[in-house]
Amino acid sequence: MHTKNLEMNNVTVTYPDGDRTLTALDNVSFTADPGHLTFIVGESGSGKSTLLSAAAGLITPTSGEVLVCGEPVDDKVRLDKIGMIFQQANLIKALNVREQLLVTDHMRGRSPRRDRADELLAAVGLEGLGDRKMEQLSGGQRQRVGIARALMGEPQLVLADEPTAALDSERSHEIVALLRTLIEENNIAGAFVTHDRSLISERDRVVEVRDGRVTSLEHARV
Repeated sequence: MHTKNLEMNNVTVTYPDGDRTLTALDNVSFTADPGHLTFIVGESGSGKSTLLSAAAGLITPTSGEVLVCGEPVDDKVRLDKIGMIFQQANLIKALNVREQLLVTDHMRGRSPRRDRADELLAAVGLEGLGDRKMEQLSGGQRQRVGIARALMGEPQLVLADEPTAALDSERSHEIVALLRTLIEENNIAGAFVTHDRSLISERDRVVEVRDGRVTSLEHARV
């Protein structure tokens, strides 16, 4: 039986708001398959970031289930099978570029894999920059470090929450093209929240979220 890298089945997320209950996600079902980048689009407040947070296990659904490679998401699954890329790279200022990746091995209780880190830095166009400090990098280079770090643990699922929001259009398209290629080459699944539909190619899947519901699921039209 084929197992999806990500399955969200009838997921609802509600929050108390005084005497009311706010529904951030309303009975959402969604999958992400290996080898494909799926874009999650929608207006501000539509629920797309909540969807991504639920997929990552950062928030617990009020009802429904989230499975990654057939397993319910918990701290171990998130550490072993999910790579996260954030709007801000969230890099550790005191560490150099290579160490940003090696710290993920430390978190997993593994011996540091310097060769793996350097291989990933080369893959994201940062070959030879492993000893650089964070202040020596541009915004686009920092996001490339974030992508490499997300892939360091050989995840089955990469979740990206508007990682190009602070970049100009040219750099944004470079980052997305890079991420798309890495997802296809490594046969992993990717979900990417964005406001910018120009980043989407005809190869990508598109999920539109409106008022906490998935309103369309289609391939991009270019």
